[in-house]
Amino acid sequence: MSQPQPDTGMPDGGPGRENPRSEGIPLGRIGGVPVILAWSWFAIAAFIVLVFAPQVQSRIPALGGAAYLVAFSYAVLLLLSVLVHELAHAFSARAFGWPTARIVLNLWGGHTQFENFQASAGRSLVVALAGPAANFLLAGVGWAIRPLFAGNPVGWLLTDSFVVVNLAVAIFNVLPGLPLDGGRLVESAVWKATGSQDKGTVAAGWAGRIIVILLVLGFVVLPALLGRRPDLTFVLMIVLVGGFLWAGAGASITHAKMRLRLPEVTAGRLQVSAIALPATATVAQVAAAQQDSPGTEVILTAATGQPEAVVDLQALQSVPAAVAATTPAAAVARALAPGAYVPEWAGGQELVQYLARVSGTEYAVIDRQSRVTGLLLQDTVVRAVTGKTSRRG
Repeated sequence: MSQPQPDTGMPDGGPGRENPRSEGIPLGRIGGVPVILAWSWFAIAAFIVLVFAPQVQSRIPALGGAAYLVAFSYAVLLLLSVLVHELAHAFSARAFGWPTARIVLNLWGGHTQFENFQASAGRSLVVALAGPAANFLLAGVGWAIRPLFAGNPVGWLLTDSFVVVNLAVAIFNVLPGLPLDGGRLVESAVWKATGSQDKGTVAAGWAGRIIVILLVLGFVVLPALLGRRPDLTFVLMIVLVGGFLWAGAGASITHAKMRLRLPEVTAGRLQVSAIALPATATVAQVAAAQQDSPGTEVILTAATGQPEAVVDLQALQSVPAAVAATTPAAAVARALAPGAYVPEWAGGQELVQYLARVSGTEYAVIDRQSRVTGLLLQDTVVRAVTGKTSRRG
């Protein structure tokens, strides 16, 4: 099960604006929270039926083919356990005023998505651990009602499985590494020590990777070294779960590092130097300006001063000198999208989200007097956010 994540518009926010039916089957609302059963859940349900039906048949031979129905009931009980786990996240978050977008139940259990919210280390930890706490409570309830099924082998088996699965979900999720809920323990500790949630997330992500390594060493490599014959189904489960955890930990690390770089991402730092000329300028006037400032981009502006287009310098050079004075610069320019200009001081998540809303890949940069000072490329911003070498003017 994954820990709750905010839907912020950044990479780890989740597909908060997708059509729910494209993800799966809407199950309605519980306490006002939309719940969706992802199509991928049916894959894990089929896996559970195929793996556990033979075990049910061996324990209760009289069932025959009905053992598959019992195994499917086990899958449904697991689904309900995960749902309660995620509802615990959602309701505890609501107590702190975090708006819950929805709960999605999927192949790997489920996850709770939130809209934008302000978190603290303590509150984040409480919300994360509410899920495992709910599973411990369910395990206790299951254990308390087990005696009621003493004469019913199917009821006893399902109740016993319900207790075991909730204990397993709870214990597994409190392991101290992302993307497990227990990863918030590491994240909160580092967050408190450094004052940075993102540094805590990076540390918790690496803790999650260490957990994967320990799981593989302890349950796959070590038994093989000791000469024990591995159970292929169990090994497959470890590999699948380990792969899921490794990918989740890696995503947490990547996204946190991106957020750590965001404060350094500003339009002024990433812009390419540019000068402005009126949209009525000719190719000859642009060429003259280029001679005074070699390599500088040229942005054409309307009479109001609003940036309108970027001169294509290669196309500019292809215009014959004989007609340069009569050819408008707009003829060799690329139009800017409406509103494609940003102030020099714009930066961080605000800049990224703004650029995501504006069509096009080029943006004029202006100073406090609304004068054009540079040209910002979308690719430059992306490379700066992802940590790759970016082009700077």
